[in-house]
Amino acid sequence: MSAALPVALPDYAAAAAERLDAQARAYFDGGAADELTLSANLRAWQQIRLQSRVLRPMTGAHTRVELLGRTLAHPVLLAPVAFQQLAHPDGELATAHAAAALQAGMVLSTQSSVPVEAVARAFRGDPDAGPLWFQLYIQPDRDFTLALVRRAEAAGCEALVLTVDAPVSGARDRERRAGFRLPPGVRAVHLEGLRRPPSPALQPGQSALFDGLLAGMPTWVDVAWLVGHTRLPVLLKGITHPDDARLAREAGAAGLIVSNHGGRTLDTVPATAELLPRIVAAVDGLPVLVDGGIRRGTDVLKALGLGARAVLVGRPQVHALAVAGAQGVAHMLRLLRDELEIAMALTGCRRLTEAAAALSPPA
Repeated sequence: MSAALPVALPDYAAAAAERLDAQARAYFDGGAADELTLSANLRAWQQIRLQSRVLRPMTGAHTRVELLGRTLAHPVLLAPVAFQQLAHPDGELATAHAAAALQAGMVLSTQSSVPVEAVARAFRGDPDAGPLWFQLYIQPDRDFTLALVRRAEAAGCEALVLTVDAPVSGARDRERRAGFRLPPGVRAVHLEGLRRPPSPALQPGQSALFDGLLAGMPTWVDVAWLVGHTRLPVLLKGITHPDDARLAREAGAAGLIVSNHGGRTLDTVPATAELLPRIVAAVDGLPVLVDGGIRRGTDVLKALGLGARAVLVGRPQVHALAVAGAQGVAHMLRLLRDELEIAMALTGCRRLTEAAAALSPPA
């Protein structure tokens, strides 16, 4: 790590911009289309206000939260981010060691450049480590999907995170302008051997997207199929509509992640901070997490005040990884947790179950 030690997550973003090549920057930092949702995610957390409180006893305060039957030391998890070897040669393995050391949960991407078995070893044997979850896309080859689920189970993953909001990639202009291609040696190791079904013959007037690519995409029936074929809890990532939240609950989801894919799929979707309260209200009692634009400990406190059980951070882990490998990711997590504790102290919030009281009421 350089002598100019980052003091906040935006510092890591600025430093990473100097280290990553143009293609990697476009892939990690870009969003869909005009990137309005990408910027809205950040702005929405900033616009929520906190209420300071004074002279309140804070001895014994803590950041612990309950999630899926476990007590977590703090409510920060690392979101699934693909191809982390684009940022650092150690890729997801370095991220995993940092997460385990800082007691943070980690969600490993299906498109990881390091296999789940190697990543799981970083968590194994450490009783203080946070949970390792595995992010999944249901593939047209359901047998291949089920084999991947079995690998995650055997490796010791504690939950599956099914991404449901990206049946196709968004129109990512930055990536297209940069001509993004994976460099030699970086690949989605979990998808090796996946056989793509032949494209159906299109009839006149049919769409190559709707009637071709999307012909084998999963539906709610497949969510119920997955829940019934694993012993792990299944969380759905990419929920932005209350009706979908209710359908997820009916399909057996153990939790939801309010996410607009970091602004990388459908542009002009509302910010996750705006969406979060509606989803929490729709599934009263079901654990709800949120990602998108979390950059400060104050953002974490706000998210829990709005009803989230925990938050996930995506781009910041890659920025820190690019700057200083595992040490950078660990430091980034420490900064976020320190800021959370400071925010709790200054709002008089001794437990994160009290976070709603830290929110300033609308004027």
